[in-house]
Amino acid sequence: MKKIGKLHVLTDTILQSRFSHQDIARLAIAGGADTIQFRQKTGSTREMIEIARQLRQMCVAAEVTFIVNDRVDVAIAAEADGVHLGQDDFPIPLGRELLGKDLIIGGSAGTLEEAHKCLAEGADYIGFGPVYHTTSKLDAGPVSGVDLLTQAVESIPLPIVAIGGINAENAPEVMQAGAHGIAVISAVCCHENPEQATRILSQAL
Repeated sequence: MKKIGKLHVLTDTILQSRFSHQDIARLAIAGGADTIQFRQKTGSTREMIEIARQLRQMCVAAEVTFIVNDRVDVAIAAEADGVHLGQDDFPIPLGRELLGKDLIIGGSAGTLEEAHKCLAEGADYIGFGPVYHTTSKLDAGPVSGVDLLTQAVESIPLPIVAIGGINAENAPEVMQAGAHGIAVISAVCCHENPEQATRILSQAL
């Protein structure tokens, strides 16, 4: 049984520079995150692999799921639990060929059409959004809103992880809409106390 978590914390060192990927992962795990997603868009592949391997060790020790954003090669090299792939990233079917049937593949969707595409291509879960306005992801599409999230939950037989502008205040609304869980970046990474921020989100769920 694949372990699709309910509180996904994406590590980031672009929106903030106080904390490293390793710091964010450690603090988020301490705060109750059950999934860590390594997200780095720039830099050398060697550096990404080294960081990813360190994050994986932390996650294994804490029995937390470890996902790599976008980079199938880094996920394989780090022996991650899986990858998360956007609409314009590595194709999900090809990712499945390389990763095998046992590893997790998440797909991003901002519309019902994209969500159904992820389902048809073999994703294990769908990151749906942005549900609310977000400044964390510059290429995020238009806000989908809670109503569209509800439609995705009702029409897609996969865990739906809501993303985009989610915080402790609106997380309950997202969960009431039927989401399996939430994924956050700035709500944890840009908080002065990432561990406390994660704990508050965990309690809100």
